[in-house]
Amino acid sequence: MPSPRPLDAVVVGAGPNGLAAAVTLARAGLHVRVLERREQIGGGLSSAELTLPGFVHDVGSAIHPLGFASPAFREWPLHAFGLTWVQPDAPFAHVLPDGTGVVVERDLDVTARNFGVDGAAWRALFGPLVAQWRGLLDDVLRPLPRLPRHPLTLARFGLRGVPPASLSARLLRTRAARAAWAGLAAHANLPLSTPGTGAAALVLGSLAHTVGWPFPRDGAQALADALAAYLRFLGGEIETGVEVRSPGDLPPARAVLVDSSPGVLLDLLGDRVTPGYRAWLRRYRYGPGLLKLDYALSGPVPWRDSFLCRAGTVHLGGTLEDIARAEAEVAREVTPERPYVLAAQQTLFDPSRAPKGQHTFWAYAHVPPGTPDSYAGTIEAQIERAAPGFRDLVLARRITNARQLQALSPVFQGGDVNGGRGDLWGLLARPVPSPTPYRTPVPGLYLCSSATPPGGGIHGMCGYWAARAALQDVFGLE
Repeated sequence: MPSPRPLDAVVVGAGPNGLAAAVTLARAGLHVRVLERREQIGGGLSSAELTLPGFVHDVGSAIHPLGFASPAFREWPLHAFGLTWVQPDAPFAHVLPDGTGVVVERDLDVTARNFGVDGAAWRALFGPLVAQWRGLLDDVLRPLPRLPRHPLTLARFGLRGVPPASLSARLLRTRAARAAWAGLAAHANLPLSTPGTGAAALVLGSLAHTVGWPFPRDGAQALADALAAYLRFLGGEIETGVEVRSPGDLPPARAVLVDSSPGVLLDLLGDRVTPGYRAWLRRYRYGPGLLKLDYALSGPVPWRDSFLCRAGTVHLGGTLEDIARAEAEVAREVTPERPYVLAAQQTLFDPSRAPKGQHTFWAYAHVPPGTPDSYAGTIEAQIERAAPGFRDLVLARRITNARQLQALSPVFQGGDVNGGRGDLWGLLARPVPSPTPYRTPVPGLYLCSSATPPGGGIHGMCGYWAARAALQDVFGLE
């Protein structure tokens, strides 16, 4: 039951950013209530038996290097509330057209040696950032207009991150290293010719060589549940099954933080803002969606190259040129014949997610709007080429399309799991050009979703920074 104590703040949405915002406020001693329209908390950070009983699948995000490295999550005692991280033997691997696996190790020097003639170039790309990874994250996981705390590190990052990934790839000569770089950059869900796509490769690659690419034991839901348990420990409340469509649906509170889309924010703002601000929110742009597949398997994936079993995450898509072509086709609203596929095989390292001897497999591809579920066959063919006999192991399959992702959370408009287009302008004006974009023209009302800086990913920093703004503006706290 809700506490009779007056509320200081209400958070709309129990996704990772909403929960992070609520925890930040509660840590300051405020009475906070989270309202979630679904019965299950977590949003894109949730898990469920999507295929067969006993098989636990991640509904949205599956691998969480940013969650493990998040400045907010690092500071909070989430381990005391049931969170345990699983580290695969290797962070990620990439499959070349002949089925050969390129495995990127956590150790930068080992990876550089494995890349042979490209070892020095790979070390030059990532070495300076690996050495200063905490400072790098402190600067990239905050509003971009702010003065950097680590200007030299950020300058090094910008030198390689601002150019398109396809341009930075020219520093590498071998097919293996160039493909691994492209697989990292394609996480941006943009053509590799887009300025700023190199930044995705640098951040994710630097994390691979520092904290790894871990995931929560028992499913992504474990991270959401740990955040919720910590919030309740601090005196916060969570109500599920509560739909918030208008200001009248909100209980009285001094501050309201919205972990949802700019469209939902518009409904809550009503006629209390200028036409200009409403126009900015309406112009907010999203990237392509995705088609996601969850599998229950009778055994591990039969990769042509068994070395791929060392990695928790596997990129399929071929060479740099293949991936660049596929992502460019998606941007032109053409479905690629050989898509870039991002896959995760958690049960190799966390057997708690499936019955003994059986496995889960998680995979998705970027797709244009309106792509039918039948495209799952094309994605599956890409997996089968790298792992002949894969289809024979399938006990059950669940397809999640862009429309279903948007139903899961309005943040994923059109199936864009990054919560908005991640090009340079999309990051600088997210959702409006402002040094503190979490604030709205209505005093006490804030946006705290991935439609604000630093954008998509499971790190909670959008909620953290929005809550910090509310603490300063409304409650006079730093």
